[in-house]
Amino acid sequence: MSKNQDLLNRRGEAVPQGIASMTPIFAAKAENAELWDEDGKRYIDFAQGIAVCNTGHRHPKVIAAVKEQIDKYTHTAFQVSAYEPYISLAERLNDLAPIQKAKTIFFTTGAEAVENAVKIARAHTKRPGIIAFKGAFHGRTNLTASLTGKTAPYKMSLGLPTPGIFHAPFPIPHHGVSVEDAIAGLETVFKVDIEADSVAAIIIEPVQGEGGFYIAPPEFLQRVREICDQHGILLIVDEVQTGFARTGKTFAIEHSGVEPDIMTVAKALAGGFPLSGVIGKSDIMDALNPGGLGGTYGGSPIGCVASHAVLDVIDEEKLNDRSTRLGARMIERIKAMKDRNDTAPIGDIRGLGSMVAFELVTERGTHKPDPAATGALIKKALERGLIILSCGYFGNTVRILAPLTIPEDQLEEGLDILEQALTDIA
Repeated sequence: MSKNQDLLNRRGEAVPQGIASMTPIFAAKAENAELWDEDGKRYIDFAQGIAVCNTGHRHPKVIAAVKEQIDKYTHTAFQVSAYEPYISLAERLNDLAPIQKAKTIFFTTGAEAVENAVKIARAHTKRPGIIAFKGAFHGRTNLTASLTGKTAPYKMSLGLPTPGIFHAPFPIPHHGVSVEDAIAGLETVFKVDIEADSVAAIIIEPVQGEGGFYIAPPEFLQRVREICDQHGILLIVDEVQTGFARTGKTFAIEHSGVEPDIMTVAKALAGGFPLSGVIGKSDIMDALNPGGLGGTYGGSPIGCVASHAVLDVIDEEKLNDRSTRLGARMIERIKAMKDRNDTAPIGDIRGLGSMVAFELVTERGTHKPDPAATGALIKKALERGLIILSCGYFGNTVRILAPLTIPEDQLEEGLDILEQALTDIA
């Protein structure tokens, strides 16, 4: 029996089925864009822990910073015995975020950041309502699963959602929802679900992650900002998957010129170490009294020094610019695959920087989703040595999350495997 199969059997006995197995392999080693499983097989990793390792697996600068910190201290709890890396990282993010006069607090996971962003918004506005968008993904906790706009698998068997949360349409023109349709749908929420004066915040991903890599048009984000201003509603921008050079900007919201009131960050923030944060306007962030925010592991010193190293790498290796170049190459290659007659039919292709995706469809020239082909593609790519993920509530979107530090020959190798897999399943 292979090591992978043995571990898969042990996992089935020891771990609840509620945590999914996206692949049947188990990691033994990873470096930058490469990963080796327990049986010694090598893969090009276009998943990177779901957009966590934008700077690649085990970037030397990140590992060095963590090793140095471990020799000093690993945990004191910031609210008991504080430490400098937390303060300096907060200062750094306050300067980087497109928010004037910001403050930052750190947590551990993206869902925890979203939970606290909602908590802060409600405390500041003294209002209960939150509006999210159809197709959104904000987490798997009780509150964040209610914010998430996708039923399967995140809301199944959970009963009624958390009260006070409503969903508006997200613009996806090729699936029949224009910007004007989405704005009209948002206004309809005010008419039939909750009055605008009772809404604390609207939360949105600049590019939907799990929802399908659908890009919010700048004009849509600008209109949402105007609606928030008109009604005294806060705008929360969820940058958990889009942040830290993934889209060619440090934060994806920068493409629109919109200033959020609050931002949530996580995933690529610390290059593989657990760290998340909420960044917001200082008067909003100070809405709760001392003790009203925090968490035992929030803002781990190990995560903070790792994040400093990540931000250094983004700057020194010019990863925003490289993200744009790599993403353009990905789209160029996928368009060429779409034009072939011997591959599975490809529908819409989209990307912002290196946050790139394409849809598989049942027939060329249409947008009818083919989730079965998508599953087959992911399986075949894995057999050939490429790790890719699907997403979207139609189940037919393939997302590419190659590290921004990937050598160009490995990028081409991964795209070659993708092309081969598309012909395999045709």
